[in-house]
Amino acid sequence: MRRIELTMMQLNIKNLLFTVLIVLITSSASAKADEILIAVASNFKSPIAEIARKFEEETNHKVTLIYGSTGRHYAQIKNGAPFDAFFSADSHRPELLEKEGLIVPGSRFTYALGKVVLWSPQDDLIDQNGSVLSHGRFKRIAMAHPKLAPYGKAAYEVLSNKGVWDAVKTKVVRGENIGQTFQFVKSANAQLGFVAYSQLKQMNDTITGTYWDIPQSLYSQITQQAVILKNNQATRDFISMMKSASSHSIIHRFGYGTEP
Repeated sequence: MRRIELTMMQLNIKNLLFTVLIVLITSSASAKADEILIAVASNFKSPIAEIARKFEEETNHKVTLIYGSTGRHYAQIKNGAPFDAFFSADSHRPELLEKEGLIVPGSRFTYALGKVVLWSPQDDLIDQNGSVLSHGRFKRIAMAHPKLAPYGKAAYEVLSNKGVWDAVKTKVVRGENIGQTFQFVKSANAQLGFVAYSQLKQMNDTITGTYWDIPQSLYSQITQQAVILKNNQATRDFISMMKSASSHSIIHRFGYGTEP
């Protein structure tokens, strides 16, 4: 009888130790799971959302993405916004943040190369030379704000280099970011507008109307860079995934280029 009691006691102790071990393992896994907050340029919404979903599936981490104009995000970061990383639509703001000592040293890198196009949902409005800008047979043309969004700056450069800025500037409808600009055109609040090529790519087979594939010589290369703002493991892991071949494949599918 004594032996049976000891055996039962030993079994209970083993069960208790096993339960404690499970709790410790679970607690350890939870402790390693972090939530990271990332500021993202509006034009990169779809590709980074897909990459973030994949990242969450492969890790215990949670990613919250905040979309907006690059200029607005830059101002928020300067004012102490608690972002862990910043995916800009240009290289200028990341360079400024680096000079100002607001990023993790050595973290700035190019994650995508953007492309701007002139698009209209109308089938006969835009030809392959962008002649519509010269004859001006439209009431409204949309573009992102040049001071807030790199795609807006590129649009302004195109209009200036074509010598038509003065002729069309009274017809311009400005979006705060490229996402809002795209909606202006899609909803027919403007007959045409400068949008990111990636936005048309995301429409897949539903692309309507016509667009002008603008020569690179008419605007500065849109080099989109990212920086780490807080040096934590989850953010470093996410950046590593962004640099992977699988992520580059996603980025290319959405109409962006990447550096070799």
